[in-house]
Amino acid sequence: MADENDSERPLHSDPDEGAIDEPTTSNDQEADEAAWMMKEGITVGLIAIGAMILLGLGLLQGTGLVDFFAPIADSGFGQWIALGVLAMAAIALFAWSRVGV
Repeated sequence: MADENDSERPLHSDPDEGAIDEPTTSNDQEADEAAWMMKEGITVGLIAIGAMILLGLGLLQGTGLVDFFAPIADSGFGQWIALGVLAMAAIALFAWSRVGV
């Protein structure tokens, strides 16, 4: 399928590389695939929102505008440890959501 635009395409770019060879043949299969795509999209979206909240909380903690973890940890180092534990939990949640994809 060579054409006049081949020189303008990025290298290693094949749009049909990951395409499914067989089309969906039943409504049940299409419904299952749509549900799977919605689940994956919602999961990634929720984890991204949580990560942005965690990033904002870390930035506020770093500038000293909030002491969100003061009830848990008295020292500044303890508060950073608590924030790190939340970050590790978010990473673990994301890794768990990607299992089987």
